[in-house]
Amino acid sequence: MTPSSPSSRGRVAVLGAGPAGMAAALGAIKAGHDVVVYERYREARPAGNILNLWPPPLKALRALGVDTHDLGAPTHSEFRNVRGKVRVDVKLDEVVKAAFGGGFIGLLRPELYERMLAAIPPGVIRFDSQVERIEQDERAVALHFADGSTAEHDVLVGADGIDSLVRRTLWGDAPKREHRLHIFGGFTFADVEGTIPNKCVLSHSRTTQGSWTSIRHNGRDGHQWWVLTSTDPDAPAPADLKATATELAEEFPAPLPGLIAATEAQNVQRWVLRDRPALKQWSKGRATLVGDAAHPTSPYAAYGAGMSIEDGYFLGVALRGVDLTDLAAVAAALQSYEEPRKPHTAKQVQMAYVLGKVFHHAPAPLRPLRDFFFDHTPFLQKMAGDSNPREINKQLALIED
Repeated sequence: MTPSSPSSRGRVAVLGAGPAGMAAALGAIKAGHDVVVYERYREARPAGNILNLWPPPLKALRALGVDTHDLGAPTHSEFRNVRGKVRVDVKLDEVVKAAFGGGFIGLLRPELYERMLAAIPPGVIRFDSQVERIEQDERAVALHFADGSTAEHDVLVGADGIDSLVRRTLWGDAPKREHRLHIFGGFTFADVEGTIPNKCVLSHSRTTQGSWTSIRHNGRDGHQWWVLTSTDPDAPAPADLKATATELAEEFPAPLPGLIAATEAQNVQRWVLRDRPALKQWSKGRATLVGDAAHPTSPYAAYGAGMSIEDGYFLGVALRGVDLTDLAAVAAALQSYEEPRKPHTAKQVQMAYVLGKVFHHAPAPLRPLRDFFFDHTPFLQKMAGDSNPREINKQLALIED
């Protein structure tokens, strides 16, 4: 068993070095504990390329000590129909706009990883560490690795994604929920006619979403785009992702087709959308969950990575001043972390699922009625344009400056 150095600080293990794991590690370090992040791969690998963050996770990153200067392009967001009619105008409070520049921050995942890795002290992340089995008792959590070694910690944080070993160990296995949707996304730094600086436009046709947004990556301005439509999740991926995306975007106005045309084929990716139904409880004993291990989220909400970062921040707050050798104190702290997070994350996960159903799985005879309703009533504005700023303000108020 790996020896532990004598310390008055608690010993926290984090499984997974994605945004959730790195945020949890930074939160626990700021709470005064010793932290080890176990990552099964040889490096922290971004799961995808394109990314958007709302202001709350950006504020959480700052509070965790991550350099957020010039991280991403703040944008003003609109939802439109395929003909360009604005259905939703997401209007932020002026105070939020002054602090963050906009509501939807467009960036690429690699730079987020770089910024978070730079904030983590050397030696905290141990790569090539494959955990195969987890046990816990009143005294500690024991991790059993593929190489035969073991390690003990006072608290275990499962940040190991939608197929989380920690979640499965705590609560058993459960099937994923298929959205029967897939998304094609990419990015380009080319100058494409029709783009508007600091803009995010999400458009829907009868069957497809076609969207684009400004990004900023390592000091360069560019744009990301995505097209999303229904699919059989068991069907093989198209042989040519860019060609498929090009075909899906043909019905959308500029600049979307031009952005796809300007994108290099290697910068196009595809995801099949899945999630899991909400858990009633995240924590058990000395172990808890963050990010996709707790609440895997469809990209339709554009909030998966953001909520993962927030989880890490709030977990760190809950662990401040806690004696991690005291099981009752640990259980109380973990419960205080998860209780306010569960309704917020469950709402976002379910909203993403429902939006996918509404925009992509409505029966064909109902689609004209759906679109007429969205075009001529304030329903979408109230549901997204007005509720999003309120939710942003609510989460921002919970995060310390």
